[in-house]
Amino acid sequence: RSFYDQKILQKTFGLWKECWTVCRERKLSLRAEDHYRHFLCSLILQAWRAYVCQQQGERNKYCIAESYAKKQKLLRTWQCWLVYVDVQRTKRGMQSVALAFRERSCLRVSWAVWRRQHYQKCTGHQMNILALQHWAQSLQFRAWLQWRELYLYSQNERQKETRAVTHHRHWELRRCLGAWLGYLNLRRVRKRQNELAQELHRSRTLGRCFSDWRLLLECRRRIHAHQRDLEKQAARIALWRVFAHWKHYVVLCVEESQQRELAEEHYRHHLLMLQKFWNRWKSRL
Repeated sequence: RSFYDQKILQKTFGLWKECWTVCRERKLSLRAEDHYRHFLCSLILQAWRAYVCQQQGERNKYCIAESYAKKQKLLRTWQCWLVYVDVQRTKRGMQSVALAFRERSCLRVSWAVWRRQHYQKCTGHQMNILALQHWAQSLQFRAWLQWRELYLYSQNERQKETRAVTHHRHWELRRCLGAWLGYLNLRRVRKRQNELAQELHRSRTLGRCFSDWRLLLECRRRIHAHQRDLEKQAARIALWRVFAHWKHYVVLCVEESQQRELAEEHYRHHLLMLQKFWNRWKSRL
């Protein structure tokens, strides 16, 4: 019965262990799915943060470029205004000199020719300055357009690279998850096969153990019968030893009682002698 109860306990423990492993595998699969979802959410959040940072960087760069363009325009206008002021100053000086010369020389013809030539030179100089400014502005505008095109092209290329990297990561994650699920299924099949093999081995070993147990039980019965005989014989020997010890103890007790009686008698004689000597000493005193 104890062997049968033990085997039932082993079977129930095996079934409980199998159910526990199945529940654990389900928990692990649920954890893996949750981890995969969290990982995808983290990747999406990282991509969104990178996109927001990129957009903010582009806005900052665009604001810096606009402020730089405004400063350049203001600098150009300030330079043109300074040139214009210098030209006006030179014109006024030249006009004052011309007036003084006209007043001094009164040569109207030469004054008119000089005035015409001076006006032509001033207009030509102003036209050259305006042409140079227009050429510089056009060059700067072309450079700005080229820089803007290159910047937009680089931003598009970076976006394409980030999209390609995220797509590759998602594909790799899916492939790894599929391989992991296939590995789990293969492991379950192998585990089931191993359990069936172990169950067959257990049934075979159970038959062998049962036959060995019967032989061992017969041998133990014989050994227990022999041990009972030995215990009976040992009890007889122990009883004989106890009786011998008790006999020796009785002899010792008798001898001790005799010695005690002799000692008491000797003590009485000693007391009598002392009393005699005490009475004699009192009578003499």
